[in-house]
Amino acid sequence: MSRFFLGAFGEPGHAFPMLALGARLVARGHEVTFETWSRWREDVEAAGMRFEPAPEYPLFGQAESASGKRFEMYETVVLGAGHTRQTVARLRPDVIVHDILTLAPALAGELEGVPAATLVPHLYPVGADGFPPYALGARLPRTRLGHGLWRAAGRGTEAGLRQGRSDLNGARAKLGLPPVARLHGGLSERLCLVGTFPQLEYPRRWPTGVHVVGPIMWEPPFAFVEPPPGDAPLVLVAPSTAQDPGHRLLRSALAGLGDLPIRVIATWNRRPLESGAKPPPVPRNTRLVEWVSYSKTMPSCAVVVCHAGHGTMARALATGCPVVAVPHSGDMAENAARADWAGVGVRLPWRFLGPATLRLAVQRALSEASLGARARELATWAADHDGAERAARLVEELARESSRPARTSSISFGAAAAAAGTSAAAGTS
Repeated sequence: MSRFFLGAFGEPGHAFPMLALGARLVARGHEVTFETWSRWREDVEAAGMRFEPAPEYPLFGQAESASGKRFEMYETVVLGAGHTRQTVARLRPDVIVHDILTLAPALAGELEGVPAATLVPHLYPVGADGFPPYALGARLPRTRLGHGLWRAAGRGTEAGLRQGRSDLNGARAKLGLPPVARLHGGLSERLCLVGTFPQLEYPRRWPTGVHVVGPIMWEPPFAFVEPPPGDAPLVLVAPSTAQDPGHRLLRSALAGLGDLPIRVIATWNRRPLESGAKPPPVPRNTRLVEWVSYSKTMPSCAVVVCHAGHGTMARALATGCPVVAVPHSGDMAENAARADWAGVGVRLPWRFLGPATLRLAVQRALSEASLGARARELATWAADHDGAERAARLVEELARESSRPARTSSISFGAAAAAAGTSAAAGTS
């Protein structure tokens, strides 16, 4: 039995994959501690893990403490690392696994001499020669000229990564750690687990220690939601749990899909409409609910309409369901571009979203047989490749390697810097 310490901030797209990994490690007989936001305490403990509360700072921009003091992003990293270090020193885990946007556990582990692995719960954010900048939403070029243009553009976008490295090294200095030279130093060189489909990754030469394990999925338990009656194709409208506060995607779906010969389940994901906003009318072919179980609902769907958050998109593809991807922000544009490139979905840019355009996108997704066929290929792959199981075995291997006297764990960490042209995504634990 080994002892593992997991750390992820509390947004579902990052907490859920780590919870899935932790549950699998527990099932394999290990002692697991998960440091995350208090909202997930019951789920963590129900999965057999020890819960540790993490400092709950906003991920981007400035954070504010309970006393009203405001902190810049990397100040929260320093504070979080100090908090987490005490827990790591007390528990003495064999390995730390940290989310890509949760830097505090990695730094705490380095301070305490504990080896760490990185969990990337989405596409691999590090570019390669000729790739378009990550999160821009551009597809892989088809010609040598296109590769050359993106290669030139990449030299300009490195400025943001260098700034992120500089900011991080300032935080490292405050913790008494040496600077890092790598632009993506927040990714462990020993083990980086990429929780996505390899079919969504552009062809490349993978760095040593980076493993694309497949989607790592977990969801809160929830009862089955009965769809509207009939046998017409079922479409699920599954908005982001964090983006689109005005519910533009949901409103467009309710206004644009009611006259199609389909059935619709639409969820507002427990994110009410703005205060004072008039609820949109619900068509007769639609059921509007607060929440659904994706694992119970998606297998019956013909299409999933979403913001292209990775967790929702990966779950749909793992059930063989093509997507209509309407990216809102962050890395959603990248996810939508990969779905388009891989032939498993229809991409509808945010600026073009409206009832009419969404209706056309859903009609195309339903009518193009190749999209469903390709999505079913990914579902077959997922059934044969359990992402959580593969990730757990790799983490176990790191624990065994690190316990050997001849091996040392000298690991450098730095900024995650997932999005091109921005400083590193610092986050907290």
